[in-house]
Order: sequence, then structure tokens, then C-alpha cells
Amino acid sequence: MHELIDTMFVSAFSNPFLAERNDSAVFEIHGGRLAMTTDSYVVDPIFFPGGDIGSLAVHGTVNDLAMRGARPLYITAGFILEEGLACADLEKIVMSMAEAAREAGVLVIAGDTKVVPRGKADKLFINTSGIGIVPPGVDVGGQNARPGDIVLINGTIGDHGMAVLCRREGLAFENEIKSDAAALNGLVGSMLDAFAGIHVLRDPTRGGVATTLNEIAEQSGVGIRLFEETLPIREDVLGACELLGLDPLYVANEGKVLAIVPELGADAVLSAMKSHAFGRASCRIGEIVSDNPGRVFLRTRIGGHRLVDMLRGEQLPRIC
Repeated sequence: MHELIDTMFVSAFSNPFLAERNDSAVFEIHGGRLAMTTDSYVVDPIFFPGGDIGSLAVHGTVNDLAMRGARPLYITAGFILEEGLACADLEKIVMSMAEAAREAGVLVIAGDTKVVPRGKADKLFINTSGIGIVPPGVDVGGQNARPGDIVLINGTIGDHGMAVLCRREGLAFENEIKSDAAALNGLVGSMLDAFAGIHVLRDPTRGGVATTLNEIAEQSGVGIRLFEETLPIREDVLGACELLGLDPLYVANEGKVLAIVPELGADAVLSAMKSHAFGRASCRIGEIVSDNPGRVFLRTRIGGHRLVDMLRGEQLPRIC
């Protein structure tokens, strides 16, 4: 996917906004700054423990705006429906989407609906766009990480990907694994209120924590060192990953934020995260270093180091 984006889309549409390679573009209009993003959702199954494709579409769009420090305001929604989709399922998804928008404080202000013949799609796909306002003094982007910064996360990793995969494959565990999907704009607002100088915010969705941190390391030209003993992973998620031969570091999340913060503000941001409902289990998981620029390493529990590379191929297709 990264190769396709680089060789085809970025090349064809080359401009300074795309060159930043962030989840949202930030631009100025009449003296103010706006953030804009777009995304598509093809998750299978369309209902999963902890959410559905409708709520996921809202959460993902809101989060992409929040990761630039923006206050999300409006989103659009385009629906591609397969002929034969049950109206009861569509209504349930639309109502879930509406509730997610209300909870996140955004309005769905435009949309589109298309129907394709049976067999030409898989139930339902949703495309969204979102726009928000970036407050004065906030400069958050993947290019801003600096040596000495601290890497924080707001809770356990891999929950969403394993929830979707277990439902898709019919796997059952003693405790049902639920998606962590959530709108993080409120949490991010609290973090920026505590320390406006946060360097990077990024939600580790497809490709998980490992791929997201590799992207940041490339954008900023820095190295990143993770600490294995501090990585927060639920026992049931870890067990499911071991059963399926997966690495939790590469499993998608939909309610997590990676924050890269100067050391002087790390404690204040971490305290603000822990005070929010979506950040009770927040913790430090790594640091930014000057050596090995563009690379991510994991310091193991026994003191060794292993390279954490960019995900090659797609470990879990149609996870978001």
C-alpha cells in the first residue's frame, strides 16, 4: 500500500499538503486554520463486538482530524449499498452512525447514496470526509518528533483488529474481545489543554503501532525505541494473537492515540490522559532517539534489541 501510494497517487497529485503524509491536511483560510480528511470503510463483518461500520466511520474520521490537534466540526458520508442489503441492517448502521456523531459533537452535513447490483460489492461500504478547526498555537504533525521526546499511548493495543477477526472467523474465547473504537477528540482536547506543545499525535489503525511509528520515524528522520515490558496488551488479545500467529504490534486499533511529547510536558499530558475515560490505562511505551533514523527498535525484557519493521503485505484485510 505504501509503495502504491508513493508511486502512483503522491506522484500524480504532488503538492505540499500530500508531501507531509499526515492523516489530515491543515491549511489556512481567511486567517484561520482548518484540517480536512477523507477515508473509506470496508470492514468485514459490518457488525462486530464493540461497534459496527457506521460508528467506526464516524470515529475514524473524527480521530484523523483530532490527530492534527483540530476540533472536528462536520463530516460527510457516502454509502455504497449492495442490492439485497437488509433495510433493517442499514437502519441499524445509520442510527449507530448518528449516535456516534452526536457523542463526538459533529454534524453530518452532506452525503450520497449509490446502489450496485448484487455481487458487485459486499453489503455496504462507507466513504467519509471531515473538517475541523485547528486552534491557534497548535502544531501537531508526524514530522515534528525530536530526540528526547517521550512516546505515550492511551491504553491496550490490538483490541479492534482481534475483535473483528475473531467475529469473522467464528473464534470464541472465555471473555469476548471487543473493539476499542471511540472518538478521541475529547481526550486529545484535554491533552492539548495540559500541554499545547505536543509534537505528534497519530492513531495506530491499519498496520498497528509498529507501522504507525515507522511512518513517524521516516517523516521526522529520527529513531524510536520501544520498551517491551511497558507495552499494554490484554491477556485475551495476546492469547488470540499467539493462537493465530500474529504480532499485536501490527494489529489495528480504532480508539488509541500515540502521543510524542517533549519530556518536559510528558508528565502533564500523561496525567490528563489518565483523567479521561478513554485514557485510564495510559502509559509510556518508548522514546525518540537520534541514532538509527527512520527505524523503530524494541528493547526486549532481557535487554536485547530487535528491529520493528514496517508491515509488509496486509496482515488483516478489511479490518477498518
